[in-house]
Amino acid sequence: MSVRRICQRRTKNAGLPGVILSVISNLTRFFKNFNNRRHFLETAALTSLAGLVAPLGFGQTAQPKLRVGCIGCGGRGTFVANILKDDGGYELAALADYFEDSGDKFGDTFGIAKERRFNGLDGYKKLLADPTIHAVAIHSPPCFHAEQLIAAVEAGKHVLVAKPIAIDVPSCERVREAVKKAAERGIVVYVDVQSRGDALFQEGIKRMHEGAIGDFTYGMCSYEADTIPLKVEPGTPEARLRNWIHYKALGGDIITEQNIHAVDIMSWALGQPVRATGVSGRKAITFAGDTADHYAVNFQFQQGSMNFTSRQYTVGGMQFVCSNKFYGSKGVFMTDFGGRVMIRAGKEGYWPGGITKDLYHQGSVNNARLFHQQATSRKPEGNATVEPAIQTVLLTLLGQMAAEEKRTVTFEELIKAAKVVSPDLSGLKA
Repeated sequence: MSVRRICQRRTKNAGLPGVILSVISNLTRFFKNFNNRRHFLETAALTSLAGLVAPLGFGQTAQPKLRVGCIGCGGRGTFVANILKDDGGYELAALADYFEDSGDKFGDTFGIAKERRFNGLDGYKKLLADPTIHAVAIHSPPCFHAEQLIAAVEAGKHVLVAKPIAIDVPSCERVREAVKKAAERGIVVYVDVQSRGDALFQEGIKRMHEGAIGDFTYGMCSYEADTIPLKVEPGTPEARLRNWIHYKALGGDIITEQNIHAVDIMSWALGQPVRATGVSGRKAITFAGDTADHYAVNFQFQQGSMNFTSRQYTVGGMQFVCSNKFYGSKGVFMTDFGGRVMIRAGKEGYWPGGITKDLYHQGSVNNARLFHQQATSRKPEGNATVEPAIQTVLLTLLGQMAAEEKRTVTFEELIKAAKVVSPDLSGLKA
């Protein structure tokens, strides 16, 4: 049976209008004359027509390829790019990074053509203008996440975005509105949070919500890690951007950029907080930057309270910690990023759980697979990962506000304050 007859039969069965059948026929004739996939991809007008029938790939294969543009080519961007490459469902087709050297290293590694490598602050805009790109993976400094996500959605691209999804309250609201409209258009936005993509965490949270530990009373949340060194010596606008993680206006404070892995489990388990009281400071780290190196915050929820502590500097040979303990009237739910996740609650509630040995990698592998499924089927399913990501950012911002002002701050106060974080980008090229 010819390709055209097959397309006609599928079109008839699917109830598509005649105009789509016409497009299919035109494309079939085109393939007979130009049996070259790369030529087709680079012909913008025909790509737009193809989008009416198979917007995310060619034909009806079991694993259609998503052509991805990578925005942000640093350590995390490279890490995820390797996952996308290994997945088999992606083609890394373009990149955007402020720094040309970073982009060239990334592009050489993943075989991205030089004409599809964009740099400067507005490089991502040139990438988004490419009609052959189906999706973007955003791993730029967090201050750019919301802006680039919204622009990508407006350009009709699916989005896989790293945490945190934003670093201020107004940006969270803008993302929320943009993602809602995106879902209505069949555009997928997926937030890559490793714990959320792990079956053990999912099952443990489910059991806690179903009452396995009884009524929640109190708990502890901890994140401890070594000093993050400077990438380059400070003193220039570009050095500041390379060292973005040490500046609140570029990356958010450590509670939002780093500690979010632990705080997200708290948010997932308990929902929206009522208030927070805390302190933070910068005493152990003395080089360039303004991020805190420690936090101590008490978060109060309707159900009970959580004590959160954070250390982001090397001291005394202490090991990495990213953990939560939720105590209830019947038992305790314990989580450890890269360790055991379990429930101790007597014979009836006991759940041995398991050990998340490769969570940092495997969680992102799972997320990439789910993102691919949703994007290739154009079924966002409400873009369900976004609202939890926003709620977690708001929780970190509440803790930051309370700690910086060294007082009790309610959730309502945080929302009303709604301060926009504006990084200093002077001296950088467009």
